[in-house]
Amino acid sequence: MRLGAPVWYSSDDPEEMARAHVALGYGAAYCPDLSLDDLPRVRAVREAFEREGVAIAEVGAWRNMMAPGESERKRNLEYVCQRMALADEVGALCCVNISGSFNPEQWDGPHPENTSQQGFDLTVQNVRHVLDTVRPRRAKFALEMMPWGLPDSPDSFLALLRAVDRPAFAVHLDPVNLVHSPPRYFANGALIQECISKLGPWIVSAHGKDILLSNRLTTHLDEVRPGLGNLDYVTYIRGLDGLPADVPLMLEHLSSPEEYAEATAYVRSMAERAGVTFV
Repeated sequence: MRLGAPVWYSSDDPEEMARAHVALGYGAAYCPDLSLDDLPRVRAVREAFEREGVAIAEVGAWRNMMAPGESERKRNLEYVCQRMALADEVGALCCVNISGSFNPEQWDGPHPENTSQQGFDLTVQNVRHVLDTVRPRRAKFALEMMPWGLPDSPDSFLALLRAVDRPAFAVHLDPVNLVHSPPRYFANGALIQECISKLGPWIVSAHGKDILLSNRLTTHLDEVRPGLGNLDYVTYIRGLDGLPADVPLMLEHLSSPEEYAEATAYVRSMAERAGVTFV
């Protein structure tokens, strides 16, 4: 199993960038800042990371595919297609996005229609559009689950997988995003096991963070650094390690190398407790 995180590069040389991950003990990486307008550099990065044995886990395509305005939605879908094509060219495991939101003020914000039949149908249409436009040869197009957007549960993701009906459609697992109530908070290990058992064959990448329930009314759930919350990392790591694919666990949303070092140390300690070794 592989662990990865953002890395602060001291050089833009592809070989040095790949080695920077190895030096920190990471077997997986986020895709560096690349563009399809510079294919020689894209290929140089792909080859350098392959030589160092570092898997490029994902290319982010963080745009609202459900934007309320038609012209904005079209532009966003074009961008997502470009990112999907980049993921395929650079040898990444996946291109990842969320389904989006009808919220006019925040691209990933809550809206009553996000989880409606309209939201479901538009998500199916958008995923098919990306995959049918790009026709990736290797990389998958994965959606990340969200607390107020589809997919918002293992079962809703299964429904999307069946409806989209494309072999290159995949699951990006981020259980913290599914912990949006006290029952789920306290039983998050069971939630993780449900995700693994129902979605395992489609999971291609996963995010590592943590969540903390505050002792304040009403319900306050905050994302925190791994080790400062209640996520059942032993169950999470064991579940990922038992998947048929070599699924990387990617740390995210921290602000400094020092924070990532602390998060990495904690996750490694949980892996040791789980009997799992990172490569």
